[in-house]
Amino acid sequence: MAGGNGDIFYSSRPVIRLDGQPRPEVGAGLVSLLVEETTLGLFRCEARLGNWGTAGQSVGYVYFGRDVVDFGKPFAVELGPPNASRRVFDGKITALEGHYPHEQAPELTVLAEDNFQDLRMVRRTRSFEDLSDADVVRQVAGEHSLGAQIDLDGPTYRVLTQLNQSDLAFLRERVSAVDAELWVEDGTLHAQARTRRDAGTVALRYGSNLLEFSVLADLAHQRSSVRVSGWNVGGKEAIDEEAGESAVQGELAGGRSGSAVLGEALGQRNERVVSSVPLTGTEAQEMAKAQYRRRARQFVRGTGEADGAAAMRVGTTVDLKDLGPLFSGKYYVTRCRHTFDGARGFRTTFDVERPGIGG
Repeated sequence: MAGGNGDIFYSSRPVIRLDGQPRPEVGAGLVSLLVEETTLGLFRCEARLGNWGTAGQSVGYVYFGRDVVDFGKPFAVELGPPNASRRVFDGKITALEGHYPHEQAPELTVLAEDNFQDLRMVRRTRSFEDLSDADVVRQVAGEHSLGAQIDLDGPTYRVLTQLNQSDLAFLRERVSAVDAELWVEDGTLHAQARTRRDAGTVALRYGSNLLEFSVLADLAHQRSSVRVSGWNVGGKEAIDEEAGESAVQGELAGGRSGSAVLGEALGQRNERVVSSVPLTGTEAQEMAKAQYRRRARQFVRGTGEADGAAAMRVGTTVDLKDLGPLFSGKYYVTRCRHTFDGARGFRTTFDVERPGIGG
């Protein structure tokens, strides 16, 4: 099966590694593959294998001996041209699923997750005192024998509470509060402010390697500003902080923000957050910025399909060309899904967003 990326053609069949070693016979028996990453951080992989053939000196089930695939075994996937392939998944097998279709050969689906599965399966109730979010992430990473590469903004908190949450859910909550994202790569836990995350740029052109794309610019959830209020107990004074368009100015790339278009089309729409209880002005300011950015970035959202792009992942900037003045330009990837099957070869589907529109 040939795969294409622009004018380059190559065998698109994935390379499967088990226990760190390439297993060409597993790749050859691959019926379909899915690798997915989202901004929540956890990678998942589904590999569907033909499970009937020569096994030793007889014909029968291929993978039920558990010598090739088994629970907990390291499972990795590489995709792309031979001299520029990328590892798009690296994790461990967590589930095995048998399929016995009518008038077809049996199949076995291997389900795997990356190292975040360890954090997902540990649930705790505890508190952290006088620590920043960076301190907390670093501590949890150490508890799971992961390295830590941390690049977070935000204050030091008097108390943070993990209340009957998995370590993964708790860390997702903390990094979200300071407009950051979380992922694991090569045994290291990364937590980085989204404004500084850079997973490279992939250029796609409609009519060439961008096969299809749908995009929506929607004012329904846009706001002119977001204000967060609270009470500073130590200073005995009210807290009132506001965030507006300046919070995403660096991401507009010359486009018109949802706030600006909202003001022109429908008028000012301001929002006050009352569900949070900041204890300092710094906490309130970070909350306001994070809330505003989440809304602003969803002004323009799209989903597309491309020829296999192994370099694409969450955090990648995709530069979409030939979509016209409103929708051409750069977007941030929020979900990336690499797939393979015998009929369509290697394809990449993705979700993107950005806070501004062109034209």
